[in-house]
Amino acid sequence: MNIRITHIFLGLGLLAQSAFGQGKFDDHLVEVEIEETKEILTFVKTPELFEDRWDTLAQPNFWKFVMQMSPGTSILNVRRTRQILEITSLAEWNKQSDDEKEAHRQLLREENGLPDDERIFMTTGKSDFYQFEKVFPSISKGVNLFIDNETDPWYAQAILMIESPGKIAYSNVGALGPFQIMKSVARNHGLRVDKYVDERKDFAKSAKASSHLIRTACIPEGKRIMRKFNIKVEGDTQYELWFRLLVLHIYHAGAGNVEKLMVNVIKPKAGGKQLIDTIWHSEYGQFGNSSQNYSQLALASLLILDNLIFEKCTSMDNCTYEN
Repeated sequence: MNIRITHIFLGLGLLAQSAFGQGKFDDHLVEVEIEETKEILTFVKTPELFEDRWDTLAQPNFWKFVMQMSPGTSILNVRRTRQILEITSLAEWNKQSDDEKEAHRQLLREENGLPDDERIFMTTGKSDFYQFEKVFPSISKGVNLFIDNETDPWYAQAILMIESPGKIAYSNVGALGPFQIMKSVARNHGLRVDKYVDERKDFAKSAKASSHLIRTACIPEGKRIMRKFNIKVEGDTQYELWFRLLVLHIYHAGAGNVEKLMVNVIKPKAGGKQLIDTIWHSEYGQFGNSSQNYSQLALASLLILDNLIFEKCTSMDNCTYEN
């Protein structure tokens, strides 16, 4: 789908006349008109990305780079900081023995003034997985389904950009569908999953189960965990970016694993960007590397989405921003 954008409505604008009407999420939404079809697509604004400088953090920018690189690319990077040390061919990297790879890592440590125990990862490019052009039209559908289910639509946008974008695929732990839901979770939230039918493949039903899980479990669990440290999440605080990212960690890793990390390692004094950064650098039990990365991937994806919308808009002569 070749998307050309003619208008972006940044304020309420047409929202009052939209299918879901004037609602509690309207202030968070932006509508985009597609030139070829005149279709209006709905997205969720995340102004904090730029206002609070999340867009300058090394981790999401690293993943933004990885998401746009070929799977044939080898990216050697510092695990702790995600500093990129070298970009080379994956085929050339794979020709080396394990001893040769470690010797090369040690050479990179010496060249970059890193300690001998600094962990250096090899990460491949992932443009084959993150097919954002393909997932772009479905985001608006997910956003509106979450609104219909009275759930913050930001989560639909973030999850769709991370999980199986543009395709339906199983994860390595058995999650399936556009919202990557496990069998037991799907059944607990009203989906049929058996040897005959797997409703996780149905976009609308998967969105309904995901939104119900987030609204009834993930968000309340996030608030409960924060209360253990006398950090109250009330009113509009639940829409702040740091808390939304915390909820994503709960969605991905489970409330129990996030709570154990908080209680045994982090012991937060406050919410905010610093808490999320601490999560990125903390491990405990089942909360490991993939769990740390999840909200980094969300931020990277949202940065790409922002570019996708606004680059296409600014390439048009007739592009207006209405407040």
